Amino acid sequence: MTLPAAPSALHAEKSERHVSGEFLPTRIIEVELTERLPRLDHDGHYGRAWVLVRLHTEPVGVCVVTLPGDGVEPDALGEIIWRELGSALAGRFAAAGLPAPTALTAAGLAVDPEAWPFLRRRAEVLADAPFISVVICTRDRTEQIKKCLDRVARQDYPRYEVVVVDNAPKSDALRTVIEGQTGGRAPFRYCVEPRPGLSWARNAGIAAASSDIIAFLDDDDEPDEDWLTWIAGGFARGGRVGCVSGIVLPARLDNAVENLFEQVGGHSKGRGFAAGTFTKAGPQSPLWPLPPFGVGANMAFRREALTRIGGFDVALGAGTPTGGGEDTLAITMVMLAGYEMVYEPVALMWHHHRQDMASLNKQLHGYSIGLTAFYAALLRRRPGALFGMIKLLPLAVGYLKGGSAAADAGEPAGEPRELAAELDRRALQGMLKGPLLYAKSRRTQRRAVAAARVK
Repeated sequence: MTLPAAPSALHAEKSERHVSGEFLPTRIIEVELTERLPRLDHDGHYGRAWVLVRLHTEPVGVCVVTLPGDGVEPDALGEIIWRELGSALAGRFAAAGLPAPTALTAAGLAVDPEAWPFLRRRAEVLADAPFISVVICTRDRTEQIKKCLDRVARQDYPRYEVVVVDNAPKSDALRTVIEGQTGGRAPFRYCVEPRPGLSWARNAGIAAASSDIIAFLDDDDEPDEDWLTWIAGGFARGGRVGCVSGIVLPARLDNAVENLFEQVGGHSKGRGFAAGTFTKAGPQSPLWPLPPFGVGANMAFRREALTRIGGFDVALGAGTPTGGGEDTLAITMVMLAGYEMVYEPVALMWHHHRQDMASLNKQLHGYSIGLTAFYAALLRRRPGALFGMIKLLPLAVGYLKGGSAAADAGEPAGEPRELAAELDRRALQGMLKGPLLYAKSRRTQRRAVAAARVK
């Protein structure tokens, strides 16, 4: 679950629009700095470029470039990237013990791959690559999942399997797709979980998986080809690592709704490209998942950690009245159980956002419900967490009193401002309903378990 942005954060930056108020469609591109920089042309449709910058394949950061009619020349692109990410790039060189460049030109950066620590670490991870089970849960979205499966099949990783869980399906269409999957490095297996709910499906995936490391992604995700390499890299940081997550970036920003989701924080919500390790001792309280330690669209666990916490709470998540929170609870419980949580931004996932405002509104409302449902579920499992939550009350009050999206939108009166105000209202309504809907969901899932026993 991506946690809801605070009301003040819903329009933390102004929408990128023409002076006429029209949204600027944005092209997603990647730029490798060890190669000659490209020219960015204006094709008559895309008015902006959202540029993921890599250095010897390592994602370093993002630059958003407005595209004039005559495009952006390579040297000008280099100046933009250096202005935005120069300090981050200089830090990479310092860490490698190499003199840092002072500028970025069209020629790119000359960096000896033999001297680059990131590539050495990648080689070390792959030399001792653990077997990984990839679990994808879906329900009646056969066409959508095909892109996801294609990208998973092309992982540049030597040892993995793919388990696709069909959650309460209405037909055998997905079974046919999976059984017809050929090529790639990994076997694909199909299983059915008849009880509706993402947590039921994820728990079924855990039971079907063969590996001691289980990675999860959503059916509207497309993993970077090195995703599993860096999931493995996260676990290689130590034997007490119980969970690894990575960054989730937009697969496309073709319309205003997709762009709005990124403006409210997207899936990573400020976590960015800085790696981090978290425990119950800090540096961020496991009871305060803002920004999130990770999200269900890109997370992996050791089996022993999932077993210790009892798997995913079936009263949380998509397909239940709560709509979310199961991933947040699992990650928090793993930390409270004494494991380390590693955020590995180079384990990169591309996500297809909602295409229409009604779907996005429903999604964000569900995140708000899921946040307080998560706290209700946490208290049910760990009543002693109440004291820690009380200590966080000043932080929560400041989060909620941060101001309204309508005021921060920076827009004149009209549709954008009204939309921001509506998102504020929906977020607060959802937070108020979360605990009650969690209780309702618990009753529903108990009935589902009882019915299964009767059968």
